Amino acid sequence: MKITIYLLPLALFFSTILNGQYFGPFQNDRYFENSIIYSTGNSNQHCTLTTAVIAAELDGILESDGPFTVFAPSDRAFEKISQNRIQELLQPNNKHELQSLLTYHMIAGRITAAKILRAMCRGGGTASFTTIQGDTLTATIDGIDIVLSDKFGNKAKITTADENRCNGVIHVIDSVIMP
Repeated sequence: MKITIYLLPLALFFSTILNGQYFGPFQNDRYFENSIIYSTGNSNQHCTLTTAVIAAELDGILESDGPFTVFAPSDRAFEKISQNRIQELLQPNNKHELQSLLTYHMIAGRITAAKILRAMCRGGGTASFTTIQGDTLTATIDGIDIVLSDKFGNKAKITTADENRCNGVIHVIDSVIMP
């Protein structure tokens, strides 16, 4: 399942947001309160992710119309990375590297667990998804778990699937996957 068609519009969308020209679609607080960024920001398991999204200036994207699929590493997932590395990524001079890492956890479109499973059935047990960052994530099944793999073979299991929001869907994962 390739989402390459969306890359050019997304690149334009990102450049608009990153240049500070985006003002957001929100006409009322009810929409915002059901957005991906609001949900992760108010979750007790995504404090590190929310801090990173804000440091990378990607919060505007995750409060926009979308739709997006976010594979959201939990705070426990970030604990597997050294605190020094996390602090290094949060520095302003590493913003592009942090953006690359975070957009590697995002796919354009609303991809539910059922859609991931259907794609794996069609793909003989595996499915590939192009991230907003541009690289591919591969999904496989291990027992009853959907497992995502990066190009280096690192794996992350979806621990909570299908947290539906007004602008997409969140799947909580147990590891940070690397671009």
